[in-house]
This record gives sequence, C-alpha cells and structure tokens, in this order.
Amino acid sequence: MTMQKPLIIPLRGHTPKIGKNCFIAPNATIIGDVEIGDNCSIWFGAVLRGDVNSIHIGNNCNIQDGAVLHTTFERSTIEMGNNVSVGHNATIHGAVIKDDVLIGMGSTVLDNAVVESNVIVAANALITSGTQTEPNSIYAGVPAKKIKELSPEKKADTITRIADNYHLYASWYDEIDK
Repeated sequence: MTMQKPLIIPLRGHTPKIGKNCFIAPNATIIGDVEIGDNCSIWFGAVLRGDVNSIHIGNNCNIQDGAVLHTTFERSTIEMGNNVSVGHNATIHGAVIKDDVLIGMGSTVLDNAVVESNVIVAANALITSGTQTEPNSIYAGVPAKKIKELSPEKKADTITRIADNYHLYASWYDEIDK
C-alpha cells in the first residue's frame, strides 16, 4: 500500500525544507517559510503555515494530530528547539519554544511568548502573548501559571518518553511504502 503525499506548498518565494528521517503524514499541510529539522514527525491533520512569517523547528520534534503552527505578518515567528512535543490540537502562534518541552493537548501559546527549556505546558493551558515561562517548570490553567517545579524524573517520564515514543511511532510508517 502506498500512502498519498502531504500537502507541501511553496509560497512567496519560500519552499518548505524538511530534514532527514522525517515522517510527514499524508494529510499534513506545510506552507511557505517552514524549516523542519531531522528526525521529526508531523502528524495527521497538522498545519504549519509559514505563509506570513517563518517557522523553524529543531530536531527530534513531533507536531501531533490537528496541531496548528502559525505566525503574525511582520511581527512574530516560531522558533522551536529540539525534542519538543506539540500535543494533539494544540496551537502555537508566533512563539519561541526552547528545548525539551511538552506543549499539552489542546493548549495555546500566543505571539511573542517564550517557553523555556524543560517545561510542560499542561493540556488546555493558555500561555498568553508576551509571557516568559521559567525553565524546569509545569504550567497549567487559563491563563497559565506555574504550578510546580519539573523534577528530573518527571522530565524523563514525560517530555523525553513522549518525544522518544513519537520517533518510534513514525518508524512504523516506513513499512507502508515498501
């Protein structure tokens, strides 16, 4: 069985760049000024709209089903570090997401926010525009507030485990096109 191809659209002189060993789901959409690192996965129904400004994604990241990444024209970009998991139906709009971060399912990170390294943003949380989180923390609520420190054990059991699992899940799809 051969899978259909994802929708990858060059726009305004920018063609999306996708690193090595990436899985892009057949109905994912990637438009314009988007750069994706190595060993990433972009899942079913995810939309990365680099039509009005740039989106840069590091290595070993996963953008899960239904997530939307977008920016603001001439005002904000997305800069994402390594080992980031963006949960199902999450929205990131013009923010900086540093290394080793979990953006929980259904959560929203707005323009010019900075999510520091080793942070969990809980499901359905709202990181408002201009917010800068503290590293090694867990944020929850609307608007999101720091609820506790992130222990090394919790980081390993959540952030690292999820990123590793999504790399494994993506490898299962390699078998389909062979």
